[in-house]
Amino acid sequence: MERPRMTAISQHRGLSTRVSDQFLLGPGDAFPEAAREAFAVEFGRFLDQTDGVAKSEQLFDLLSDFALNFGCPWIAYGSLAPGQKGLKPVRGDSAVMLNYPDEWQERYFEMGYDRIDPTIKRSRRRAQAFRWSEVYHDESTTEDERRVFDEAATFGLRSGISVPWHGPDGTFAIVNFARAWDGEFQSRAINYLQLAALHFHLRIAKFANSSGIEETPNLSPREKECILWTAKGKSSWEIGTIMGISVNTVNFHIKNVMRKMDAFSRITAAIKALKFGIIEL
Repeated sequence: MERPRMTAISQHRGLSTRVSDQFLLGPGDAFPEAAREAFAVEFGRFLDQTDGVAKSEQLFDLLSDFALNFGCPWIAYGSLAPGQKGLKPVRGDSAVMLNYPDEWQERYFEMGYDRIDPTIKRSRRRAQAFRWSEVYHDESTTEDERRVFDEAATFGLRSGISVPWHGPDGTFAIVNFARAWDGEFQSRAINYLQLAALHFHLRIAKFANSSGIEETPNLSPREKECILWTAKGKSSWEIGTIMGISVNTVNFHIKNVMRKMDAFSRITAAIKALKFGIIEL
């Protein structure tokens, strides 16, 4: 079986220009206001750069470049059909793309870790992004599954997050972001990486099915405000507190946005609202 070989983007582009380097953000540091603005600018640039891109490999490169802002030089993307237990990468197949170190790729597929990968197992049940540390310390995670994380760390992938995406037909995809140092990902970093990953999912899906939304949906002021706070990572309860409305009213507005956007999750709806320029972070 041929396995994809992609060189880490960090080998081609200097990390000195990354936002994370400019502000020297560590795992426990708070985001200064200047950093928040810089990350918002980088995310907007990522959305703009993906306009007109017609090849999945180019989209992957853009996503990889964006992830460097958060200290993540390694990314893996996989799309699985219903009932498919493991990834089956083939060169040139956009269903699986990754830039993990070659040695780790060889070890991963040689040992059949794609069939017991705990990030894939968790992604089947989750709709939101999650930290690898959450899975590692979960009591339901087996020792064999923890070994996948332990061995990944020996190849330099010491911490990471996973972003799942579930389609209407039972398919699902996952984007993993990994970095070379220990420590928890900040919530704001996870939020931006999740938005970028889901935008990537949508663009990849559009290549396979070009029946996307063509006209900009018309949202009410309340719907815009609700989906904006959703894009900023707020829960329905938090949005209701901010706006002074009930949780049920928040959910009502968000469901309307999802319907108008033809989206299957609130995060997907937020991504589309950002892409259409209806909201801005």
